[in-house]
Amino acid sequence: MNTTKTYPSLTSGNLWGNIWNISWPIFLIMVFNFFVGFTDVYVAGLISPDVQAAVGFISQMYFLIIILANALSIGALTLVSRLIGAGELERAAEAGKQSLISGTVVAIVLSVIGLVFTHEIIAAAGFPLEIRHVSEHFLRIFAFALGPNYILIISTTLFRASGEVTRPLITMCIISIINIIGDFVLVFGFQQIPPMGYSGIAVATALSMTAGMIINLIFLRFSTWQSLYRGTWKLVPGLLKKIIFIGAPAALLQIAWNAGSIVLYNILGRLGEKSIIAIASITNGLRIEAIIYLPAFALNMAAAVLIGQNLGAGNLERAEKIGWKISLSGVVLISFMALVVFIRAPDYAAFLTKDTDVLEETTRYLRINMVSEPFMAMSIILAGCLQGAGDTKATMWIIIVAMWLIRLPLALLLALVMNLGATGVWFAMITSMIIQGILMTWRFHQGYWKTLRMS
Repeated sequence: MNTTKTYPSLTSGNLWGNIWNISWPIFLIMVFNFFVGFTDVYVAGLISPDVQAAVGFISQMYFLIIILANALSIGALTLVSRLIGAGELERAAEAGKQSLISGTVVAIVLSVIGLVFTHEIIAAAGFPLEIRHVSEHFLRIFAFALGPNYILIISTTLFRASGEVTRPLITMCIISIINIIGDFVLVFGFQQIPPMGYSGIAVATALSMTAGMIINLIFLRFSTWQSLYRGTWKLVPGLLKKIIFIGAPAALLQIAWNAGSIVLYNILGRLGEKSIIAIASITNGLRIEAIIYLPAFALNMAAAVLIGQNLGAGNLERAEKIGWKISLSGVVLISFMALVVFIRAPDYAAFLTKDTDVLEETTRYLRINMVSEPFMAMSIILAGCLQGAGDTKATMWIIIVAMWLIRLPLALLLALVMNLGATGVWFAMITSMIIQGILMTWRFHQGYWKTLRMS
């Protein structure tokens, strides 16, 4: 790594200043990401409720496929941020290179699997028969975008780990422009461009991810990470083992969460004639709820970097103060946002659907789920703190318990056994999230994360 260039200082100075400097670009990145997802669902809704339901279901499937990229990025962020905080810049660069190499290999393997076994994957996931054909088209196109998406995720993580968050912001801005314009142009056609129908939504995503990957690779070449392009590209077992050791629980966590989400969709798919309404409603609700998730995940990512660098520099007390300050401020902000969504739920739902039944169920989803948003904020932000410290096993078990021992059994009981339908699923969701928030707060309070070492 080019040591003549310096990183933003995150291990000294005003705590609130550090939190703000690292948080606001990440927040804007999340905003751009939200508008991309929102537009996908909006355009799908202009086609039909079936396509809208397919977009929501396949989004959960795609999140499952990119889990290994997210896990590698978490392992890389924890290790790289600590090494930078400790001043070991060359080792930080080598760790970054290992994450990019391994991510590329994994993406190629998963792309082949996705293309060869598309039909089997969609059938095994329990997609309703009405949307399986649409979903298979989406999955095939997304499989081609897997490699660029993996490299984009990991390269963005390297910038975040070093506190260089403005470059990923520029990249995400360009991605969102390409994706949003592409949704409308490719789906409905424009001048000499023929309409592609619902396939255009997936193609727009693939094109934007590829463009984002290219931009990030150029940014890496002309930044503090330019040494990635020097020397040989080969796996170094020691560093790769550390990245995997940290990231493996995060991978299991996300597999458990996303597989659980697919099971949840499967439960909704068993509601008979009301299944499409329920799936379309949760798809819409999650997109609207994502507005509230934006600051939570921005603070999650900021917390991971801040905690990692300060632990690397040996500032344990400062790291703990950051954790409590950033999480409690997030709870206050998100509680206010949740109150607004609760009051205006019908108006927000109307942005995504004109179908009367879907509108009513989306409104119900939003009002029920707003109750658990403060706990969601605490859980997500403190999970970022724990991941930045390398305590990924704890976050894994907390989320697995909340999803598989509370949410899914309760959803099955309320929705299908007690015949409460989609409303039963919504109540199961908020119950599990409240418990998850309490458990995550207790884990951070215990302080075990301060004793972890990366060696």
